[in-house]
Amino acid sequence: MSVIDVRGLVKRYGGRTVVDQVDMQVGAGRIVGFLGPNGSGKTTSLRMLCGLLTPDAGEGQVLGLDFRRQAAEVKRQVGYMTQKFGLYEDLSIRENLDFVARLFSMPNRRAAVDAALEQLGLASRATQLAGALSGGWKQRLALAACLLHQPRLLLLDEPTAGVDPKARRDFWDELHHLARDEGITVLVSTHYMDEAERCDELVYIAYGKVLARGQAASIVAQAGASDLEDAFVRLVGEAKDNFA
Repeated sequence: MSVIDVRGLVKRYGGRTVVDQVDMQVGAGRIVGFLGPNGSGKTTSLRMLCGLLTPDAGEGQVLGLDFRRQAAEVKRQVGYMTQKFGLYEDLSIRENLDFVARLFSMPNRRAAVDAALEQLGLASRATQLAGALSGGWKQRLALAACLLHQPRLLLLDEPTAGVDPKARRDFWDELHHLARDEGITVLVSTHYMDEAERCDELVYIAYGKVLARGQAASIVAQAGASDLEDAFVRLVGEAKDNFA
């Protein structure tokens, strides 16, 4: 079953098409890496999928819901993590999570916050101000906030940008636990090749168009490349020639 199944996704700003006829299919419990150069349309695509942006064209379902007509319901069932830390730095970890729980009108709010604190290893720091946290701990807090309402789908936009290598590894261990043990589907944008290789599948986008999709080894082989990074360089070069 596809948790994401959208076709012909288009978004324009003025006369510029930033997402151009993108198709996306993501199976349940999979971790799919969404890769591409800066400005390629990754963030815009994620925001359309979670109901924050209205597409100019496209149809399909997210979590079995029409992602255009039922955008409000999609929002309530998706956990979306922005690249930039989006919680309140002058509130504590617990206060931030409690605020998010209130936004979702969650019953048993306190128990849900306690569970999220334990799950992400934040309980011992619950009273610490978010603004005093390192990048890795802010990342954990942001993920805890995404998981509070028990979403079936996580959309993560460059979640490990600027985070130290150990924190990145720990974060990805948690993603694999969520997918493997809890059946949560993850679509995650990243520019780190080691993270891309930990995904079940990859989707590569440039100039607003999907240039490749599949497992890392398959993309490398099809591009006749030496490794994943070389494959993406070749794909972008070919696309640039085609769009010139």
